Amino acid sequence: MTRHLTQTLAALCLAACTLFACTTKTPDNQLSEQEKSEGWSLLFDGQSTKGWHIYNNAKGPSTWSVSNGELVCGPDVRLVHLDLVSDGEYKNYDLRFDWKINKGGNSGVFINVVEKPDIPAAWASGPEYQMLDTSHPDFHLPTKRSGTLFALTAPLSPAETKPSPQWNQSRIVQRDGHIEFYLNGILTTKQDLTDPAWLDSVSKTYFNNFPSFGRQTSGHIGLQDWHKSIAFKNIKIRQL
Repeated sequence: MTRHLTQTLAALCLAACTLFACTTKTPDNQLSEQEKSEGWSLLFDGQSTKGWHIYNNAKGPSTWSVSNGELVCGPDVRLVHLDLVSDGEYKNYDLRFDWKINKGGNSGVFINVVEKPDIPAAWASGPEYQMLDTSHPDFHLPTKRSGTLFALTAPLSPAETKPSPQWNQSRIVQRDGHIEFYLNGILTTKQDLTDPAWLDSVSKTYFNNFPSFGRQTSGHIGLQDWHKSIAFKNIKIRQL
């Protein structure tokens, strides 16, 4: 075999391996070997609600279930509509998740949630990463767009929300109270929860009626229940 032919075959093999690597996608709700080595862990196994519970451990059949590898909050009004929160508490982390929402839907992910009997819901303590379908009547309001701190911030940069039934990719990063929100790869929100200006902005909203709101830099992660269906998958976290 000539040297030129050997080099050509080697180049073709390298190209084929590169193409295979680029086109091979890790299955939903699983971690790649690289992610494992980087310290990522799954918060949803694709088969059960293990690692999650209803806020304040409320009992009774809830709207949350697992179907086709998705963590789903259904619209059945006969069931208990309450937020789902992580068993664990987190302070410094990189959280990533995929979500899709029904037409006209409104939901969110809460951070730094405190569970106490006298706090009525996850949103009464935890700031919310807003998720809103493009057909929702509030979608035109800057402080209620997907990727914002609900009712508190407008997007830093325009980011497209994929309409139902497409999946969106979101990311929340928190380091010592400094948070960043991303939507489909775009940085949409930055906020320092330790800055006095943060509490001043909260005091100008109805959240001022809830003394625990936005004062923590660690806590549970919460998934908001709403009366229209929303689904999550590929929920994973890396502690920083």
